[in-house]
Amino acid sequence: MARGKLRVYLGAAPGVGKTYAMLSEAHRRIERGTDCVAAFVEHHGRPRTEAMLHGLEQIRRRETEYRGTVFTELDVDAVLERRPAVALVDDLAHTNVPGLRNTKRWQDVEELLDAGIDVISNLNIQHLESLGDIVESITGTRQRETVPDEVVRRADEIELIDMSPQALRRRMAHGNIHKPDKVDAALSHYFRPGNLTALRALALLWVADRVDEYLQEYRSEHRVSTIWGSRERIVVGLTGGPEGRTLIRRAVRLAEKGAGGEVLAVYVARSDGLSSASPRELVTQRTLVEDLGGTFHHVVGEDVPASLLGFARGVNATQIVLGSSRRRAWRYIFGPGVGAITIRDSGPDLDVHMVTHEEAVKRRGLPVARGARLGRARTAWGWLTGLAGPLLLSLLLTHIDTDLGLANDMLLYLSLTVAAALLGGFLPALASAALSSVVINWFFTPPVHRLTIADPRNVVAISVFVLVAVAVASVVDLAARRTQQAARLRAESEILSFLAGSVLRGETALDALLERLRETFVMRSVALLERTGDTGPWTRTGSAGPEPAGHPEDADIDMPVGDDMTLALTGRALPTEDRRVLAAFAAQAAVVLDRQRLLGEAEQARRYTEGDRIRTALLAAVSHDLRTPLASIKASVTSLRSDDVDWSEGDEAELLAGIEHGADRLDHLVGNLLDISRLQTGTVTPVIRELDLDEVIPTALGGLPEHSVVLDIPEDLPMVAVDPGLLERVVANIVENAVKYSPAGERVLVSASALADRVEMRVADQGPGVPDEAKDRIFAPFQQYGDAPRGAGVGLGLAVARGFTEAMGGTLTAEDTPGGGMTMVLTLRPAPGRQSMCPDHSTSTRQ
Repeated sequence: MARGKLRVYLGAAPGVGKTYAMLSEAHRRIERGTDCVAAFVEHHGRPRTEAMLHGLEQIRRRETEYRGTVFTELDVDAVLERRPAVALVDDLAHTNVPGLRNTKRWQDVEELLDAGIDVISNLNIQHLESLGDIVESITGTRQRETVPDEVVRRADEIELIDMSPQALRRRMAHGNIHKPDKVDAALSHYFRPGNLTALRALALLWVADRVDEYLQEYRSEHRVSTIWGSRERIVVGLTGGPEGRTLIRRAVRLAEKGAGGEVLAVYVARSDGLSSASPRELVTQRTLVEDLGGTFHHVVGEDVPASLLGFARGVNATQIVLGSSRRRAWRYIFGPGVGAITIRDSGPDLDVHMVTHEEAVKRRGLPVARGARLGRARTAWGWLTGLAGPLLLSLLLTHIDTDLGLANDMLLYLSLTVAAALLGGFLPALASAALSSVVINWFFTPPVHRLTIADPRNVVAISVFVLVAVAVASVVDLAARRTQQAARLRAESEILSFLAGSVLRGETALDALLERLRETFVMRSVALLERTGDTGPWTRTGSAGPEPAGHPEDADIDMPVGDDMTLALTGRALPTEDRRVLAAFAAQAAVVLDRQRLLGEAEQARRYTEGDRIRTALLAAVSHDLRTPLASIKASVTSLRSDDVDWSEGDEAELLAGIEHGADRLDHLVGNLLDISRLQTGTVTPVIRELDLDEVIPTALGGLPEHSVVLDIPEDLPMVAVDPGLLERVVANIVENAVKYSPAGERVLVSASALADRVEMRVADQGPGVPDEAKDRIFAPFQQYGDAPRGAGVGLGLAVARGFTEAMGGTLTAEDTPGGGMTMVLTLRPAPGRQSMCPDHSTSTRQ
């Protein structure tokens, strides 16, 4: 069965018209004869949206009771039974009521798509998971109902429902989005012009990224090689030198000049051993570009300009930023350099920026990773100088009339031999010495044009020439090799220093270590394989790069780590001298893996220890605190059933009241035990709703003694985003705790206020208070402070209150009450669009 298609309407904020557009599309499809139904559509009391529902078949909703309230949710089974061609599902980011088989509505939609049903849905940009932090920084409100970006990216169609902030605010002012009594608060908070403009920019940029992905797919499928400048995409060419940081910042400034600009930093490494850049500098530059919003890429290629241009065209870049060369002027005789070649081959569709920096024309001081070998280009120039140089010099000397003398001729040929040694090493210099001695004998020692030597002194001169040339070539070659070896050892020492530092810092990121290994050796992929026993199957415990090996035989390099673990690298074969550093990486990978497992075992042991402590405390609570109300109940019941005593109506009423009081205490204790069990197992799932505090506080204080609490709650306090049931338990527990510790005749003050980005409720008592060092301990399970009477509780009230508060996204802390006592500070999030307002007056009541 073919999977259904998903169409998503994306908006920047509530009220832009996503549901209306979805319903309009449904009517268009019905007119074309498509079987389309409204599986779940909310009109939110908006008349025009409600009118669009007329004429659409609506699937029955599933009713679910949760904490005494009936909620309606999408009935997936009913939709599957009806099997329409297209189903409308509103609010893709919605969280279902606990008890349904799917936690999120987007999971319900996935079921419909898997069944072959096309789905049309909608959501706002703030509900995308990756943008939660950005939206919170803009609006001051954290969105708890989110959808993974990948779910929306997989949609077959994404349509942006756009509206200017001014038009959306006019729609809000006309009452087309919220009820009239909520319009002013919304316009002054969530629907401020700055908020709406920022959210609109986020939506436009996100959709632009998605469009760009479609464009890349199209260009790839149709093999389009030319650049289509649909948006500014800037590639920064890095060498691993310190100038890279300057180039990255310059590229970011260029990108900021155009909306939607993107920066991609790329390092091109040659596949001839260890990466030739400073590993430490590359890590710094990777961090910098990612902090500035760009991406870092590692490319392998022998031809740096061609690889750089290929990458730029592959990502549809419009500009390339390069640094001015750090080479000395004389080195340009060996070639024009990367910058010049890139400019020459960039073509008319790529702009190349050459950026000056402080490191320009400085000698490169980067670690080189070519072992004791000289570069290929340098060796080629050495052979060319050693073989062609003597011939050209001979041609020049034989065609001039000046007789320089045999000694001067030998010095000229000796200079060529030294140059060949400097460029290509010992072998080109040796060949140059041999060829020069033959040419000198043929052209300049009598008899000329013959290989015989008439004068014995010339024999000595030529012999000395050959010896000097060979000696000089040996010294120069040895110095060049030692320089290369020192550079290599420097590269190795930096890598080993990094590994040693990671051990001391206790780093446990195995994938990050393997990625560093892959970049260091310029490999395609790296995998850490492990097996149990000599015949057990290999399992991959960590990997980096595409298509990692699953078996040592599938890898190009296999580095064993003990008997049952190996490091498998794919991409190319490594020279022998690289295996020492590779062995260090392998040993460190094994250490990191062991540390990860030890941390996991330690965490598991900690949970077991905590569980044992709680079980021990629970047994103690059951043995005493729970038995106390049971003993009271049993004594009262036994007395009532006794035939020996003729109880009066007043006595019977008192005994029955004692039974009721004991049962209430027992119910409260058992409820706290169940709540702490839910918190310990992580099964608390809050259902966030918008409500006023005065809807919850009176209910939470219902069981307290009369005239024990003073309320000071402002009338114009903003609504809060909470779970009503959890908030009621929180308030009841902290107020009950305050009343329990308050002196006789002293009332507990419960007040609330609105601050910049939160709503605070304070519960202040005049009891003995708690020292600062004990304020955190009172929130631990089964903890009681001071002289609390046994049987008054099991020490779970504050632990449950803090756990429920944090589950709703709030905080619960303890402070000293001025004049003595303790104040519990409950901080809650205001409802979206209802940030704090300055209270003008408040109401005070007593209970």
